[in-house]
Amino acid sequence: MFADEGVIKLKHDVLFEVAKLAFEGELENKRDTIAVKMIPGPLATFRCCIYREREIIRERIRLAEGKYSGAQDDGNIIQVIDSACEGCPISSYVVTENCQNCLGKACVNACNFGACEPGRDRSHIDPTKCKECGKCAEACPYNAIAALKRPCKKACPVDAITYDENNICVIDEEKCIRCGHCIHSCPFGAIGSKTMIVPVIEALKSGKPVYAMTAPAVEGQYGEKITMKSWKKAMKALGFKDFIEVGLGGDLTTAAEAEEWYEAYSEGKKKTTSCCPAFVNMIRKHFPELSENISTAVSPMCGVSRMIKAKEPDAVCVFIGPCIAKKSEATEFGIEGNADYVLAFSEIHAIMRAKGVEFEEDDNDYQESSVYGKRFGNSGGVTAAVLQYLKEAEKEIDAKVNVCNGAAECKKALLLMKMGRLPEDFIEGMVCLGGCVGGPSSHENQLKAKKNRDKLIGDADGRGIIENLKNYDLESFSMHRH
Repeated sequence: MFADEGVIKLKHDVLFEVAKLAFEGELENKRDTIAVKMIPGPLATFRCCIYREREIIRERIRLAEGKYSGAQDDGNIIQVIDSACEGCPISSYVVTENCQNCLGKACVNACNFGACEPGRDRSHIDPTKCKECGKCAEACPYNAIAALKRPCKKACPVDAITYDENNICVIDEEKCIRCGHCIHSCPFGAIGSKTMIVPVIEALKSGKPVYAMTAPAVEGQYGEKITMKSWKKAMKALGFKDFIEVGLGGDLTTAAEAEEWYEAYSEGKKKTTSCCPAFVNMIRKHFPELSENISTAVSPMCGVSRMIKAKEPDAVCVFIGPCIAKKSEATEFGIEGNADYVLAFSEIHAIMRAKGVEFEEDDNDYQESSVYGKRFGNSGGVTAAVLQYLKEAEKEIDAKVNVCNGAAECKKALLLMKMGRLPEDFIEGMVCLGGCVGGPSSHENQLKAKKNRDKLIGDADGRGIIENLKNYDLESFSMHRH
């Protein structure tokens, strides 16, 4: 689900203003002017008053600078903007028109907190008193009380969202898998993620060798005329030393994971993939006993970063894609040689806008990965690539893979593995429906992008995975966590 266009525009305008001042070296001096510039008043445009609107802008500025939005930092890259969340009026239990205003008042009698009260035409639930126990709904003989969920809570696949005494959203850091599904589900734009645009801009200004790397999921996001070559030119125009498509990293991860699968299969062991950081977080936080089953192969993002840094140790690597959890991988996983910074599409757009750089249509003749590496961003793409590699390496195995498309399927498969009842040999887990192409920070809806994506990938040459990897020095870095 995507948030309202008004929410998206507000977020993008804040990112642009922060990026612009960061390039000018004036962020520290002019940070406080952004809120007034964006909300000049005197009339409010999206909240009760301009003062609340400006406070929302200030909290968004903090996130844009990579800071926490609340009173203290819990380390989570996903943060709640309290001043925006305060506007959410929804109560978990609501009396509908089905209420017959009956004489028995079973709902009122069932409530132990005085929240359910009789009314002239129907009963009423006071959200300030309601403890969300649900007894009123159970007691109503007409099923007239509806149990509702806020969009953010409904979107969370691991029940990490609750509410405090003021009904403001609270994200449990210990449960949150950083998938970011809650961010675009909130119609108030009250949940966001810390960004890394300021340190990326500072790196670009410093003269350091900064490399841009885009996720395989990028192809098709901007139509069939915006190619990897278009990205390469735009990133160089921004000041990046070079650009590499992370489909190459897909090939690198495929090779490492295939060898691991082959060994595990011969020993009768079961493994899970490791390239979706939200899936890895799900295992570590909700199925910790399965942590040893995670493949030790690093992600495509980390693989390309290690390859770059093996040649240029002082290089700064910036990953760009639709995934929020990749920020978690870069900052929380503690994997040596990983990408230094991660930008969502909206964040690289802000940097481009601040520098006046735009994508230009170009030929589709720049390619650094096999088609299988390019398809890593699709659900089932990892499995297809690994089995293809084993075929090319003449190590084919009769492996059965549970391809989990979305968080619900991931949880079901992991539960079966935990209970020792998983019939398949391996699990490919992607928390976003469709895979990375359905990431929460996608530029385009995956269904709209599919035609363009298929066209761009269809134009790529048919090089094999092993054939492609022969072009790179694989001995200078490791593709495993340890």
